[in-house]
Amino acid sequence: MKVLIVDDHATVRMGIRLVLQAAEDLEVVGEAADGRSAISMARALSPDVILMDLRMPLLDGIEATKALHRTCRVVVLTTFDDDQYLFGALQAGAHGFLLKSAEPQAIIMGVRAAARGESVLDPQVTARILARALAPEPGTAVLPDDLTGREREVLDGLAEGLSNPQLAARLGIGQSTVKTHVSQVLAKLGVSTRLQAAKIAYAAGATSSPGKTGGPAGQDRP
Repeated sequence: MKVLIVDDHATVRMGIRLVLQAAEDLEVVGEAADGRSAISMARALSPDVILMDLRMPLLDGIEATKALHRTCRVVVLTTFDDDQYLFGALQAGAHGFLLKSAEPQAIIMGVRAAARGESVLDPQVTARILARALAPEPGTAVLPDDLTGREREVLDGLAEGLSNPQLAARLGIGQSTVKTHVSQVLAKLGVSTRLQAAKIAYAAGATSSPGKTGGPAGQDRP
């Protein structure tokens, strides 16, 4: 799996590279120091996963994520004081968040999960994302009329942070069927990530308690 590291601090890039080089299945194909370089390098190198800093010169990580999230998985590298940027990255289509201070194995596992198409949320970031970015705003969104009853059940599960196996167990259906339903829900909502779908569910008043099940840090995407 090919990884592009994007951070304006050379020491951070070097540290992340050393961590990823310990995994035989991960290959660091490049490093970029700003969002503009990240976009050009991603288009040239076609990485499977981009580890993206948010505060960078020339073009920040949010704008770079907007440009790249549909062609590769963007996992944000963040610190605890990045709330404003975190929520902007969520809207931009980031597929997950990892703390720069995370243990090496957690970073490796996060990259692997993202490459498999799963959303990645560091447990220390999850509560803040769900509590603030996904807080209910009744009346600010309307669910599509063509959502089936089963798709509404799936959407409610997404809003609770359930993974595909957890949804399958709750609904009594196979994981492949869950994956199909999740894809259909995202398409009908016009979003690309489960987190964005969850926010719409809260805004439409479809559920009322962000993160009430405390789902796992890595959550499947279709």
